[in-house]
Order: sequence, then structure tokens, then C-alpha cells
Amino acid sequence: MSLNRSEKQAVLEEVAALAAKAQTLVLAEYRGVTVAGMTQLRSQARAAGVTLSVLKNTLARRALAGTSFEVATNEMTGPLIYSFSEDAVAAAKVVADFAKTNDKMVIRAGVYSGKALDVNGVKELANIPSKEVLLSQLLGLMQSPVSRTARVLAALAEKKESEAAAA
Repeated sequence: MSLNRSEKQAVLEEVAALAAKAQTLVLAEYRGVTVAGMTQLRSQARAAGVTLSVLKNTLARRALAGTSFEVATNEMTGPLIYSFSEDAVAAAKVVADFAKTNDKMVIRAGVYSGKALDVNGVKELANIPSKEVLLSQLLGLMQSPVSRTARVLAALAEKKESEAAAA
């Protein structure tokens, strides 16, 4: 079913608004993926804060013109699903995880901070831990010297107590 002019304008505005908020775009070819598979992908994406859209490529090119995602226009051919995320790694992680279990989903390209990514770049981006994990690792590193010092002081106090009790 084709869209009339006002519907196309609404789609352009919606995609432009998504692109304005997003940090990452991942393009994946979904030819051959079952409806159940797409439903599963959409629910995983929703849970991760990723917006998935199946768009006409000409509309996507127009909507992304002038944005940081314009560098991916050369890859916009064939049946594609567009994954936008505000989190830097969420879109790549959702699509890459789904592609691991479903061989019909083929990652084509991606864009992060205005830089075009190839398939390997998208997979590397997907392997980066989430923001929460990175923050907890950083906190653990910051607490490590303090906790080690506390353990050493506790051991010294314990040793002095045992020497005092023995004497």
C-alpha cells in the first residue's frame, strides 16, 4: 500500500525526530525472517530502548539527509530494518544478538557519532559492555585501593591484638 503525500511527510518527520535523538543507527537486511522472529526482535528492542522501523529507502534517505546518519545512504538498498538508539551500543547489541540466532538477519552497516561502520564495526560496537556495566567496573576500580587499605589495617589491628593477648 502506498502512502499519500501527508503520510509520507509524517513518516519523514518521525524518522528525523528519531535521528535527532539517536546516537546509533544500525541497518540490517531482514529478508526471510519469520513474523515470529520479527516479533521477538521487536520485543527485545523495546526492552532495550531501541526503535525499529521498516521504511522505504527513499524516505529514509530524505529523512536522514543533513543528519549525522547521512553517511549510511549508500547502504540503503533492499529490504532493511532501521534500528535507532539513544544508547551508544543498544541498537548494535540487539541486532547483533538476534543475528547470532537467526541466520536470515544480515547486518549491513551502521553509524555511530557520524562515522560509518561496516559489519565488523557494528559487531565490535555490540561487544562493548553497556553503560551500567562500565560504570560498575569503574566504581569497582575506584573502590579497590580503599578496600585493600582497609583490609591491611584490619589485619594489622588483629595481629597487634593477638600479640597483646599472647604477652
